[in-house]
Amino acid sequence: MTYREHPLPLLGAVLWEKGVSQAPAQSRILPDGCLDLLWDGRRLFVAGPDTTARWHESPAGTRYVALRFSGGLGPALLGVPANEVRDQSPDLADLWPAKKVRLLMDRVAADPAAGFQSWALERATTCETDPLGPRVVAMAAAGASVATMADRLSLGVRQLHRRCLPLFGYGPRRLARVLRFGQALAEARRGVALAQVAAHCGYADHAHLTREVRDLAGTTPTALLHE
Repeated sequence: MTYREHPLPLLGAVLWEKGVSQAPAQSRILPDGCLDLLWDGRRLFVAGPDTTARWHESPAGTRYVALRFSGGLGPALLGVPANEVRDQSPDLADLWPAKKVRLLMDRVAADPAAGFQSWALERATTCETDPLGPRVVAMAAAGASVATMADRLSLGVRQLHRRCLPLFGYGPRRLARVLRFGQALAEARRGVALAQVAAHCGYADHAHLTREVRDLAGTTPTALLHE
């Protein structure tokens, strides 16, 4: 498979493309706290935020073009709360009126990358985004506790949890775990020793890192790095 990302002039949005070779491919999709809108040449579908890793089967020769949204941007642009599509990959036709889907499908089919980018930029000017999303992501990525996040946002812990569900699909505690896992994996892929990764990313020790990777990815850190 080949994979490329393209930044967009829209905070919280990335355009990505993936091509599959002339043989079917199976890939482990890891949780990242994001929501994606994808085109595979036949249909538009949404990949909701995952709580744990899942396997995805790609037919031979498939080319994916997609938008990845973070910080709660995806639910705002799509008009769909993240917790309603958590751990699911529904067709956009199951979430939007048929006419609206056809209009976007025609636009994306003609030029997937340009169609997605222009739609996202236009949509961002007409919908309201919750400013809480980017703030929670920044604090979670920095390792702040849920109590600290709630205090800084002048919210109760339960209120913060409720506000996070439609933005991320889950509460701030799991979001922090998912983001820390992503940071740890990025360091490990750069060749940093796992014991050092654990220390840098705030895990108690190497064993704690291993337990978290098993829980979120369904395998060991070493096996994941070899995939």
